[in-house]
Amino acid sequence: MELEETLKLSIVRTLIWLIGSSAVICGGPREDFLKLIDRPRVPLAVEIINLRRAGSLERFRFTFATDGTQRVPGILIKPASAVSASVERRPVVICLHGTGGSKEECVPELEEMAAKGFLGVAIDGRYHGERTRLGSYDGAILEAYRTGKEHPFLYDEVWDVMRLIDYLGTRPDVNPSRIGLIGYSKGGMEAYLAGAVDTRIRVVVSALGVESFRWALDNGGWSARTDSFKPAVKGAARDAGVWFIRSNFVRQFYDRVAPGIYSEFDGPSMLPLIAPRALLTINGALDSKTPRPGVMECIDAAKRAYAALGASDKARFIIEENVGHRVTAEANRTSIEWLERWLTP
Repeated sequence: MELEETLKLSIVRTLIWLIGSSAVICGGPREDFLKLIDRPRVPLAVEIINLRRAGSLERFRFTFATDGTQRVPGILIKPASAVSASVERRPVVICLHGTGGSKEECVPELEEMAAKGFLGVAIDGRYHGERTRLGSYDGAILEAYRTGKEHPFLYDEVWDVMRLIDYLGTRPDVNPSRIGLIGYSKGGMEAYLAGAVDTRIRVVVSALGVESFRWALDNGGWSARTDSFKPAVKGAARDAGVWFIRSNFVRQFYDRVAPGIYSEFDGPSMLPLIAPRALLTINGALDSKTPRPGVMECIDAAKRAYAALGASDKARFIIEENVGHRVTAEANRTSIEWLERWLTP
């Protein structure tokens, strides 16, 4: 009888743990983040521009409506269509550029993936590339600080990626079960955030993006990151009457611009949500924008999640020694191989 009661108690405890875990999942960072960025899903109203063929590849520009105020411009490159009654559904790789960049910077990666039989897609980030017509990136971040509206630093781009995937899902040449995402720097942060909340993304590559904002704020390692949008931070400090910017003000700044970025939506919380889907992260050991101890907190959290799901083989974490904030040729090669490995049917 004692053994039977012990077994019953063990089963009950297990059920309670499972129910508790489900509750955490259902009301955790993924759902909270989606609520934060949610807005009406307006019709995509896709426009195809400048379709052309160059050798074995086809490429065109397109735009789609992401919300009621903005349209997203993009580039799509694919293998040239053969004359056939049916259209082959292919895996897709989405590329996200870094701060100050544009979709055109991703063209070499898109061409390489297209040459391997994939579709390659890149979009301009918020207030980057063609989207600077709506204002500057720093100006938009400062306006977000002042008004508490919009999240041009990282979060709104996640919404744009989700809407891009909505569009890709309507295309007859896209295999919606094989969508990969790679991002660099700012795009690397957006990549792991998008991968954490949108399970349609099957493979995530974050280059120069994974970090713990909390660790940086607690340990004086925040300034290299905020230098990426320094005019916005300085403008916010002037508004607040702050003459010397310290971590306590940066926390207040983040609370307005990207709420939760150093807590609920920080790297150690979001990266594990990608499990058990394929994940590759690449950081430079000397990259001051992503201090190594904070990166390790993210990696350790992700490793635990992948191990718990029996998917450790689907996660790889690289820290390149003696490398700063740059993408090396080796990192680029490894990224392409990872995408090809996990997206190839």
